[in-house]
Amino acid sequence: MRTIIIDDEPLARILLKELLEEEKDISIVGECGDGFEGIKAIQDLQPDLIFLDIQMPKITGFEMLELLDNPPKVIFTTAFDEYALKAFDVNAIDYLLKPVHPERLKKALDKVKSNQEAASKQWKEKLPQMPEQTQRIVVKANGTIKILPLSEVFYLESADDYVKIHTSEKYYLKHQTMSKFEDQLPPQQFVRIHRSFIANVQHIHKLDLYEKDQYCVVLRNEARLPVSRSGYAKLKDVLGI
Repeated sequence: MRTIIIDDEPLARILLKELLEEEKDISIVGECGDGFEGIKAIQDLQPDLIFLDIQMPKITGFEMLELLDNPPKVIFTTAFDEYALKAFDVNAIDYLLKPVHPERLKKALDKVKSNQEAASKQWKEKLPQMPEQTQRIVVKANGTIKILPLSEVFYLESADDYVKIHTSEKYYLKHQTMSKFEDQLPPQQFVRIHRSFIANVQHIHKLDLYEKDQYCVVLRNEARLPVSRSGYAKLKDVLGI
């Protein structure tokens, strides 16, 4: 089973690698120190299994998984046990606390061999957020990973199975639903003003009445977005009008 270890701690990678070298069914084809390297290695090496740390610099393990079209099987490895239940919420095969014990590792690998994991396509809607993720959106554009501070996002627009994330310069596509963004974005900053639009209230210039009981918001970049009746109620509540 082709395997990659993704962890920002060199010692943790070394210890896990030594344990895995005792497993005849495991072939370690790569190891990475952050999520950026991890995505490239997964694309290049096409592993069957990854051991993935959750809290890493640059992007978290959860954010890394969001950027993968077809994630391999995943076993999380981390020192932060408060994320244990969250890890299982995304249907990871297993969850290992550091330092990893040989007996616990064997049980995790037995689960891999038994194929006890949910379909990877379900993961994107179940991936939880860590605190640092609440102030940014991580996207992939032309093979490059970009971290967008929420302050730079003007609005989000539904686009079939994707969401367009509009900034002052351009928009980025992310394979995610509007409902997930609505659940994860700060509600006092981002409002679902319409079935197809979520607006950053910090960039709203004015609220226009263009037909009887029909409103639109005008953003500072001059974008005009329709506002539904339910969206208008939410907007009034957030803006205090």
